[in-house]
Amino acid sequence: MGGLDKLVIRVRVENMTGLIAQLKEMWKTIDPDHPFDYFFLDDFFDAQYRSEERLSAIMAWFGGLAVAIACLGLLGLSSFMAEQRTKEIGIRKVLGASIVDMVAMLSNELLALVGAAVLIAWPIGYIAMRFWLQNFAYRTGFSPWIFLCSGIATMIIAFLTVSFHAIKAASADPVESLRYE
Repeated sequence: MGGLDKLVIRVRVENMTGLIAQLKEMWKTIDPDHPFDYFFLDDFFDAQYRSEERLSAIMAWFGGLAVAIACLGLLGLSSFMAEQRTKEIGIRKVLGASIVDMVAMLSNELLALVGAAVLIAWPIGYIAMRFWLQNFAYRTGFSPWIFLCSGIATMIIAFLTVSFHAIKAASADPVESLRYE
């Protein structure tokens, strides 16, 4: 026969074992040279989606790990910056600056860097999402709100991370920082 590679049959599930036995016998008459091998499409599609779900779980874990490492880096950088500017903070507090002013002063520089990183990440994320979605027969669209919300969430997380050391440095006694000057 030669040209028959696969055959798709839609069946009812009432007597599957009997139906498979009948199909096996029919296959022997159609193409006795090749063995009867069958699978169910729903199992095939389920296996494909399970691999996508595994990939999604792995990406979520690594994404969370990346956010945690980035927050640790921001925490270290804000601690270093607050330590470097201890005397400046003490002088500003003696001259009447409030804690809010100090937190804004210490956070602005790092938040500007995080904002620049977000602006760089948006087009890369857009291109990566388009490339990944091309592998699917039915694609979903994504709106700019996804990128805007992720940028806002990134800025909030960065501000909370940086403000920890900024508040600590701004609340410190200015006498301690200026004592050895």
